[in-house]
Amino acid sequence: MSMSTSSDMPALFGEEYQALRESVSALAQKKILPFAHDVDENSRYPQEAADALQSAGLAAAHVPVEFGGQGADALAAVIIIEEVARVCGASSLIPAVNKLGSVPLMIAGNNDQKKKYLTQLAAGKGFSYCLSESEAGSDAAAMKTKAVKDGDSWVISGSKKWISNAGFSDFYTVLAQTDATLGAKGITAFVVEKSDAGVSFGGHEKKMGFRGSPTREVYFDSVKISDDRRIGEVGSGFALAMKTLDHTRITIAAQALGIAQGAFEVATKYSHERKQFGKEIFDFQGVQFMLADMAMNIAAARQITYSAAVKSERGEKDLTFFSAAAKCFATDVAMKVTTDAVQVLGGYGYVSDYPVERMMRDAKLTQIYEGTNQVQRVVMARHLDELN
Repeated sequence: MSMSTSSDMPALFGEEYQALRESVSALAQKKILPFAHDVDENSRYPQEAADALQSAGLAAAHVPVEFGGQGADALAAVIIIEEVARVCGASSLIPAVNKLGSVPLMIAGNNDQKKKYLTQLAAGKGFSYCLSESEAGSDAAAMKTKAVKDGDSWVISGSKKWISNAGFSDFYTVLAQTDATLGAKGITAFVVEKSDAGVSFGGHEKKMGFRGSPTREVYFDSVKISDDRRIGEVGSGFALAMKTLDHTRITIAAQALGIAQGAFEVATKYSHERKQFGKEIFDFQGVQFMLADMAMNIAAARQITYSAAVKSERGEKDLTFFSAAAKCFATDVAMKVTTDAVQVLGGYGYVSDYPVERMMRDAKLTQIYEGTNQVQRVVMARHLDELN
């Protein structure tokens, strides 16, 4: 399903995309990079990045112009996330999570809902996505959170786990069981606000990477909301969640791409600066091969990620395969590239004086969230017939 009013995408490497990349890169270097180490070291929210991205209209650039956003297409959103992730993975989750949380509304919300929430999102309010539970990760349909009809309202009870930017976001797309007897077809999507009575948050998870992005449990203690908070038809929530992931897995690929690119650049620069046995370590073929492999795999990951973004924008029939493939391939590449970057730097790569150890820790999560890479391979296998 296309989320654009335009049926045609500009050229993949058009001037406007290059200009966007240069603009975001300059902002990231000046206003995000200087704080990246401290954000990771102290596991604190990257407020400087949030402020800079919001001021530049990049925190939720995907929001249509009519609702106060930039109207950025899927490829532009990928480039924004990629360039931010190149210097700070945690900061790149700000635009990525805002898109993830709001895409269900963009796909299935009515105009009143879009006007109410997308306008506020564009103005700086955060939007998170509540799908996973402690016993319902990859098996999302096994969720236990319930929404019970009460007159013209719904009462939501349960909890959601691993929620990115929980506590900082003002709005949450929540998937809940409205008829447990129907399984996946008994799940419905709702918008819940942080200020709603009965909403609370668990403690901050102490994570291996992405430490600057708060990950917390979200609790719903008989949260009563009106029916106008329901997104789409009753029972359509699971299908909507899967459609959402088709579009947003690509943002994880973009994130991985940025992390890999950042690590590659650090490793390449270091290989020219570090001298052993009287010459740059770059001059050793073993190092050259590692760097060549990094560059080759990053280039391939970029092609499949950008291609998937175009398919997302156009709503092409093979989107599900390509979004899963882009996420799976790019994140595997990021893990390999960052690991090799640490190796190129040797002992220096293993300490926090250089950012590659942080990038390696961050890369690991990209293989796990929004569906593990094993699940992505299952998804791809189920959609092979769409490639013909």
